[in-house]
Amino acid sequence: MKEQILRKIGSYEAYAIELQRGLTAIPALAPSSGGEGEYDKAKWLEGELKKLKFDSIEWINAPQAEAKNGIRPNVIARYKGKSPARTIWFMSHLDIVPPGDLKMWNSDPYKLVVDGRKLTGRGVEDNQQATVSSILLVKAMMELDYRPEYDIALLFCADEETGSGYGADYISEKHPQLFGKEDVFFVPDSGCEDGSLIEVAEKSIMWMKVITKGKQCHASRPELGINAFKASSDLITRFQKLYRKFPKKDRLYEPPISTFEPTKKENNVPNVNTLPGEDVFYMDCRVMPVYQLGEVKAEMRRVADEVEAKYGVKIAFEPQQEAQAAPPTDPKCALVLALKKAIKEVLGVKPRAYGIGGGTVAAFFRRLNLPAVVYSRLNDSAHMPNESTLIDYMMDDAKVFAVTTLLLCKQK
Repeated sequence: MKEQILRKIGSYEAYAIELQRGLTAIPALAPSSGGEGEYDKAKWLEGELKKLKFDSIEWINAPQAEAKNGIRPNVIARYKGKSPARTIWFMSHLDIVPPGDLKMWNSDPYKLVVDGRKLTGRGVEDNQQATVSSILLVKAMMELDYRPEYDIALLFCADEETGSGYGADYISEKHPQLFGKEDVFFVPDSGCEDGSLIEVAEKSIMWMKVITKGKQCHASRPELGINAFKASSDLITRFQKLYRKFPKKDRLYEPPISTFEPTKKENNVPNVNTLPGEDVFYMDCRVMPVYQLGEVKAEMRRVADEVEAKYGVKIAFEPQQEAQAAPPTDPKCALVLALKKAIKEVLGVKPRAYGIGGGTVAAFFRRLNLPAVVYSRLNDSAHMPNESTLIDYMMDDAKVFAVTTLLLCKQK
């Protein structure tokens, strides 16, 4: 049956391209990004799913007044197996990011361009490749009248690009009953070109806004004010000592350490000859799971107190994003071992499990104690102008998922 399924998937190239064409033509931008949400895209996709033999198609709608029809839709299409004891989930997201500067594009972002084996358009890689490859897997089983040992469910989420509050986070918090204790999760939303990397762990993430208040005055008379920029610059330098305060290394992750980096800087004064009375910068912290974010915040506060005492400023912190790392997926669990075997068989490369500094929606399912892997074969053009993918990557992902699924279905 495996070879039959793989041959079926291989015959679906034209179908996969047309799915990409239809999905690309329907922008699914969050209201905060100037769009209406995912409703139109979800309706179009539902129409395509109804042409197949899914046993059920369910909408789980997160309410948002600003979105079209007041909802951010999440769609679940289920193909039942012989036993309901486990569901093998494939999660992709419907939303995209804006195209950005249109002058940087060689074509209309919302019209699919097919150039040989290459597909170009906003969303084709992030995350329509995952949407398409997961559909190909189940379509092949359906057309061969093959029922797997366990259920397969395709979850098409909203809101991945702007925090998942109406998507994976909403579902995992409001509808945890959807998931059984034996379920496993594929999240095809990160990877590399040769398809060798399997993401199983993530660092904690904290984005912090740091506001330093001093006293504005003429720059020629600095003794009359308090230079907030000078104080905040000292604070930035001192924050580099966080690397020594939290030194734990783990080679599962890339890079294998916690990182504490100043990033965004807001304007302070518009002219050269005014000493700024307020200065604002941001820190991006990616912290090893062994540390609690509360420990990092306490150390940042302690350092800020030193700067306050030295310069006479006041320093305030405003968290912009904060998420303690979810429990990692065991690199030796059945899901990861099956996926490794499938990658080696289909792609002929040596697979490797690793951890990342960024966050993915897999964390929401890991917090439910479900094994989750983030895996796909990608050229890493997400969010860029002229975003693209290769037909081969879609087909390879579907084949890897098929072999992994069949291996998991052999387990009792």
